[in-house]
Amino acid sequence: MGEQRAQDGAAGFLGLSPHLGLGVYIVDGGDRVIAANPRALELLRYRESDLVGQDAHELLHRNRDGSPMPTARCPLMDALLSRVPAQGQRISFLCGDGTLRQMDWTAAPCVWNGDDRATAVLFHLTPDPLEVRRAGPLSELDRLALLADTTTTLTATMNEEEIVDRLAGLVLPRLADWVVVDLIDEIGDIWRSRVVQLEGGRQVRHHELEGPMPAVTPQSPLPLSRALRGSAASLAGPEVYQGAPDSGIAVVQAELFSVTGMHSAAIAPIRGAHEVLGALTLGRSDTPEDFDTRDLALLEDITRRAGLAISNSRLYQRQRRVAETMQRHLLPQLPDTLSLRMSARYLPAPDASQVGGDWYDAFTLPDGSAAMAIGDVVGHDLDAAAGMAQVRNMLRALAWGHDRTPSAVVERLDRAMTHLPDIPMATLVLGQVSETEDGRRMLRWTNAGHLPPLLVSSDGQADFLRTTSRTLLLGSGFRLERNDSEAELPPGSTLLLYTDGLIESPSQGIDPGLVRLRRHAAALAHRPLDEFCDLLLKRVRPPDNVDDVALLAVRFPGHS
Repeated sequence: MGEQRAQDGAAGFLGLSPHLGLGVYIVDGGDRVIAANPRALELLRYRESDLVGQDAHELLHRNRDGSPMPTARCPLMDALLSRVPAQGQRISFLCGDGTLRQMDWTAAPCVWNGDDRATAVLFHLTPDPLEVRRAGPLSELDRLALLADTTTTLTATMNEEEIVDRLAGLVLPRLADWVVVDLIDEIGDIWRSRVVQLEGGRQVRHHELEGPMPAVTPQSPLPLSRALRGSAASLAGPEVYQGAPDSGIAVVQAELFSVTGMHSAAIAPIRGAHEVLGALTLGRSDTPEDFDTRDLALLEDITRRAGLAISNSRLYQRQRRVAETMQRHLLPQLPDTLSLRMSARYLPAPDASQVGGDWYDAFTLPDGSAAMAIGDVVGHDLDAAAGMAQVRNMLRALAWGHDRTPSAVVERLDRAMTHLPDIPMATLVLGQVSETEDGRRMLRWTNAGHLPPLLVSSDGQADFLRTTSRTLLLGSGFRLERNDSEAELPPGSTLLLYTDGLIESPSQGIDPGLVRLRRHAAALAHRPLDEFCDLLLKRVRPPDNVDDVALLAVRFPGHS
């Protein structure tokens, strides 16, 4: 409520209320204190005449050792200068009696006596670490901080398991000694997803109490059954489940209270946009105070945010499955031609949209030669996957319908892409393998802004096939005469085409990945082709990779 009034211009009146329980002082645009409430004077141990009119940063803000804190390093000053709502913990204030006191704070822009550059600073003493363990009533500032933490923490991931883990960390120990999360899956089954206890200052998960739950009984008036049907939050104790059980859920709940020793619980539904997703139970066993009705509003605020995060996660996962299925169906079957052995891999990105524009292709041309391609369409979403399909299909048609070199095919493809506004830019390597009259196999290829192919001999020598001409990516709108390069493919050698997700690291770039790829490909040259591909993915792909990966490996027959 205080933050909302701050935005409405009335924060000053509320902040100076002696009943708020928080210290509040108001600073103008130059960080000069222009008002302070009685609680602020009490916490800071200043008389009003000694505080008002002073520069708040110069007077109050200190490092932990009491030395002056540079303005550039002060998080509170950063909030005041940027004039955006912010909060923080454990900043040292130099009090009027010369002592240092640790404060938790919230800063919110406000209007004070017509000054729209003012900021309200709300603060209170940082709790003693020995007292943090004890759950119980929260101050108004603590409640606001908890809700803000809940929103930012739960919406920072799209992984449902991680959301549930983070939810437990948010409420333990601030509200409860136990947290129990029951979730309804997409086919309507109920699972006790988490039972977590705060024990000795650390979270302990009780797997033995987790697992499938009985179905909800429509008529049951008991708290968990009502919450799983979407009713309002309610209080519960062990006595509620001591009578004859009216459902299987009641039996499980009676066991929960017995095993955990909870004497008080608060239970609220976790609601999504259109359905009930589960229920959150907070329990107290070591904390003597019972939950009361004042806790229920806060609990429902928390579960509302949890429901939004879980609902978004499930929607994301459904879209990802659809996109990944579409991506895999768009990838081709490899041909059996010229006695070549081929193996390909596609891995979606570990995060982000899980689908993208990386692709490979291989097909037989009318003259019996083999064409192979690897490419990457800009983007990581369904549009990129759709663009990938169009580029690949056009490439096949152009390569099949015309007796042209790879560079000529790519030139025609580039011109076609500029007339299709829905297709973004792309990189591409197109190669053609043919057999000479004396039995040698030759590769003719052109490169349009893509990473160089890697040729690995059977004895473990690996070299990148680079071109001397410029290699401009497709769809740029620039006209460029493209050239072909040629290389002989020794018997038993392996040609590797790949996308940047195999080697690129956000922290290190591409060059170290190219070195790593060359070294491991050379070491794996003797492996069967499928094993060669699997081990390359395992050994070369950077752990911080955020892109999808496509690779195509072609092995040429050895001497007869």
